Amino acid sequence: MTATTLDLKGLKCPLPVLKTRKALTALKAGDELVVLTTDPMAEIDIPHFCNENGHALEAAERTEAGHAFRIRKGSTAS
Repeated sequence: MTATTLDLKGLKCPLPVLKTRKALTALKAGDELVVLTTDPMAEIDIPHFCNENGHALEAAERTEAGHAFRIRKGSTAS
């Protein structure tokens, strides 16, 4: 299992979701991706993306700069 951090601070919707999707395609099922964002819409968009695409949102928290999401790539998701 691999954990990767994706720093998307400063990017606005829809870029955080698009770059998260691209990063997940390079990972194996069960790998974790930590996504850091400053876009307020990511609080809605990232959980929705995970739910719609079969990824597990392991954690979502507010940080000083924005949000941090820990996503586990789903076994059937791309």
